[in-house]
Amino acid sequence: MTKNTHRTYQQDIVGDGISSIQKVREPHQYRSGPGIKYALIGICILFLFVMLVLPLLVVVTNALRDGWEAYKEAVLDEYTIRALQLTLFATAAAVVVNTIFGLFASYLLSKFYFRGRQILAALIDIPFSISPVIAGLVFILTFGNVGWMGDFLKAHDIKIVFAVPGVVLATVFVTFPFVFRELFPVMNAQGKDEEEAAALMGAGGFTIFRRITFPHIRWALLYGVILCAARAMGEFGAVSVISGHLRGKTNTLPLHVEILYNEFNTTAAFAVSSILVVLAVLILIARNIVERTKDLK
Repeated sequence: MTKNTHRTYQQDIVGDGISSIQKVREPHQYRSGPGIKYALIGICILFLFVMLVLPLLVVVTNALRDGWEAYKEAVLDEYTIRALQLTLFATAAAVVVNTIFGLFASYLLSKFYFRGRQILAALIDIPFSISPVIAGLVFILTFGNVGWMGDFLKAHDIKIVFAVPGVVLATVFVTFPFVFRELFPVMNAQGKDEEEAAALMGAGGFTIFRRITFPHIRWALLYGVILCAARAMGEFGAVSVISGHLRGKTNTLPLHVEILYNEFNTTAAFAVSSILVVLAVLILIARNIVERTKDLK
């Protein structure tokens, strides 16, 4: 190939590349009209209004239907306070347990490679695919009086089913994948080169985690904790099966709302529901703050 021919060939390639870039940069000749865009916006707004805004307005309206005094009486009722305390206790216990478990499990599966690693990751996701009602029934068949561990628990005077430990156990079960699922992708993408380099330089395990690993995962950890708390506070199915609906003892706020509604005390039911709405809004605000802070960083 001569020099002139080579130069001509380069010019053709460059020319084709510029033409291709120009074709990519040119606006698409088939543009959707503004009517389609506004129609899609309207559909989204209508869907959000029907599915989210309207139910919240119904809860607030019915909660205050009989006046502020009736609302305050329902919210400050003894059984409501106990249900709120149990809900917050079970939520806190689930968040602590699942945070520790999520850290250990995500660190294990992202930093170490071993046979059965994928199976372990799949087992952690089981609560996503099993109905909470089935999970509560499994706990009864395991820890109940006629369950596999029934004789052992009775011999040691340990009560799990129809007691507070059962409520906590069910809440932990249905929420334990949340922290793990937020941490694992971040740790897996981070790799382990930085940790290995720090170990070669003589850093200890806790120092490596505190100075290298944790700064990369802190936002994912906080986001997972928020999601876990939101899911724990609203849990109904598994807790409903294993709690026994003992008013003032094993009732959480969702169960207390169900009892009030079944007793045709709708005003009190909606008043107690408003507490869950407020907690959900607070969690939503916390999540938005975390996302905004993360973006600013």
